[in-house]
Amino acid sequence: MRYSFIVPVYNRPDEVDELLASLTTQTIKDFEVIIVEDGSSVTCKDVCAKYAGRLDLHYYAKPNSGPGQSRNYGAERSKGEYLIVLDSDVVLPEGYLQAVDSELGREPADAFGGPDRAHASFTDTQKAISYSMTSFFTTGGIRGGKKKLDKFYPRSYNMGIRRDVYLRLGGFSKMRFGEDIDFSIRIFKAGCRCRLFPEAWVWHKRRTDFRKFFRQVYNSGIARINLYKKYPESLKLVHMLPMVFTVGVCALVLTSAVGRVLMAYDDIHRWYWLCAAPWLPILLYSLLIAADSTAANKNLKVGLLSVPAAFIQLFGYGCGFINAWWKRCVKGQDEFHAFEKTFYK
Repeated sequence: MRYSFIVPVYNRPDEVDELLASLTTQTIKDFEVIIVEDGSSVTCKDVCAKYAGRLDLHYYAKPNSGPGQSRNYGAERSKGEYLIVLDSDVVLPEGYLQAVDSELGREPADAFGGPDRAHASFTDTQKAISYSMTSFFTTGGIRGGKKKLDKFYPRSYNMGIRRDVYLRLGGFSKMRFGEDIDFSIRIFKAGCRCRLFPEAWVWHKRRTDFRKFFRQVYNSGIARINLYKKYPESLKLVHMLPMVFTVGVCALVLTSAVGRVLMAYDDIHRWYWLCAAPWLPILLYSLLIAADSTAANKNLKVGLLSVPAAFIQLFGYGCGFINAWWKRCVKGQDEFHAFEKTFYK
């Protein structure tokens, strides 16, 4: 067998239904699908049963241990030459596997990954979140865009690897956050050939509201420091930009507040500039995001929603980064004791 799709699932039966439906439309059929139910209280067993005659589908249920260990569980039971790891909240275009197969035929790779896009059916908030996670002006394009500030590291929402390489490297680690980047780093360190497949993209729903999105990117900031503690050389300038942005915006707002206080107790015209000027770079950045997202999505509402999405993405990541830096680099706590409440039981 050529390919094995491995999908860990936690309480998302509706998403699994959409993903499996998209797998039935693939033009290449030489693959199996392994669904690993990770201790869900709302399972997708019945959903999987609907596709029993349409896909080579294998459903497994296990106690909750997190997505990384669930992927390893599926990999151990796979048969494909290549393992393709997907998140449950993605949908594949019908040419996805053909794009993967064509790239592998053109030039061999030990590991690979592809970018993500927003589907027309996504909500405006989801499209705004997708923009903030993929734009050059927010993440530096490091998630698979053509313009990027760092080399491409496959992410677990769309990641492929030779099965023998996966097993040789031990699969995903037990890291609570950033386990996919940790695996990508180990892939590079092992001297494996890792490539971006630009045409092997997926529709990725990501989070459905800004509150959940903040928690996601906050955890990503934590992950970056945890990765730094394991691989000091992995921390690049692009990874520190959200922290710099967070501190910079807070400094600008504080400066404006000082100006407002001085206006109240001194001459208003004398200190008006100190109150107003700090908001200029914030406003210019907001206009840049709104204009770029509106053009990219051809939708003004999505463009406007992309402004808070971008600030949440940068602030969330920056706050998680600062919190983890304080606990792990200043206080010297290990990964478990620094974030004990967030570990899987």
